[in-house]
Amino acid sequence: MDTKKIGLNTICTHIGEVKDEQFKGAVSPIYMSSSYEYEDVAVKRYPRYYNTPNQAALGEKIALLEHTEAAMIFGSGMAAISHALMAFLKAGDHIVLQQTLYGGTYNFAVTQFEKYGISYSFTTGWQPEDFAKELKENTKVIYIETPSNPLLTITDIEAIAKLAKSKGIVSMIDNTFASPVNQNPVDFGIDIVLHSATKYMGGHSDICAGAVAASKEHIEKIWQASICFGGSLSDQTVWLLERSLKTMGLRVKEQNKNAMVLASMLEKHDAVERVYYPGLASHPDHELAKKQMKGFGGMLSFELLETIDATAFLKALKLIKPSMSLAGVESTMLLPTKTSHSLMSAADRKAQGIKDNLIRFSVGIEEHEDILADINQAITTVTNNQVLV
Repeated sequence: MDTKKIGLNTICTHIGEVKDEQFKGAVSPIYMSSSYEYEDVAVKRYPRYYNTPNQAALGEKIALLEHTEAAMIFGSGMAAISHALMAFLKAGDHIVLQQTLYGGTYNFAVTQFEKYGISYSFTTGWQPEDFAKELKENTKVIYIETPSNPLLTITDIEAIAKLAKSKGIVSMIDNTFASPVNQNPVDFGIDIVLHSATKYMGGHSDICAGAVAASKEHIEKIWQASICFGGSLSDQTVWLLERSLKTMGLRVKEQNKNAMVLASMLEKHDAVERVYYPGLASHPDHELAKKQMKGFGGMLSFELLETIDATAFLKALKLIKPSMSLAGVESTMLLPTKTSHSLMSAADRKAQGIKDNLIRFSVGIEEHEDILADINQAITTVTNNQVLV
């Protein structure tokens, strides 16, 4: 099969399977062994070496989805992020990180880098010039996230990749919010692509995993560090993730459609102050998003009017789940100030524009009419006033 000519859903369904040579089953068998022969074998396999049959096969699928030469699977998104960063940073090095980041990544930087003698700078914005002015002689990594969590800011991937390459710096991106369905950063020159595979790759809110996709050279360097840190994933979960990826293209495209409809409706809603979604023409980086994204994603955020109690609103929902994490087939909402960005100080959240009434909305695959009806009934319950679009 010429993998360069097959489509997204074919890759999701067929690439990275483990062939059942014994019984010819239609799905991959699970190889649960933690001990393999080492004499007269092409590969010495061990779970912590990320090369069991299921681990290796799934890496092939993710690499092809992200247009890279290789990929690795980890026990969580933060395991993928931290392993990749520590593979390319050492004492005396400097890293530039985007201002608007997932709270866990921010917390990792501010609580861990100093211990290892690594210095860091956060940009004051997310434009290319914001990154350029933070570069130092010892800068080794530029780290971006687009669309960002939770304000859906859009960073110019190609411009950042060119900046990094011009200085001999490794570029990394958290591509979780977009997923490989909507965005392939390597096509714009990025070196290393990171995912919380818990999210769109898993897609059913029942898997915790991470992924890194890059060139063979970069993956080799990450692998050398990772076999020391030990963040590998059990083959049971690897198998579940491979199963879930088969429907990722279908799920994400439906979530894209729903999010576009709901963002447009919420933007006109009497109870909503502001909507953050790159698919809206009102988004300041809408044109850039159109350039580098194939779809605008299933994530959006919105601010309720300050007169509406955001916590009470979430508690009044009946269909949408007030729940942590994101990207499952079911719609969920949360307050970033109490969850994903709770480890940030109030001052830092304010600097990023993350308000107490900001709600992050992970749009599922339900009918959008039902989702909107639930939003309206929750607002009505809280305000005791019917609010209509």
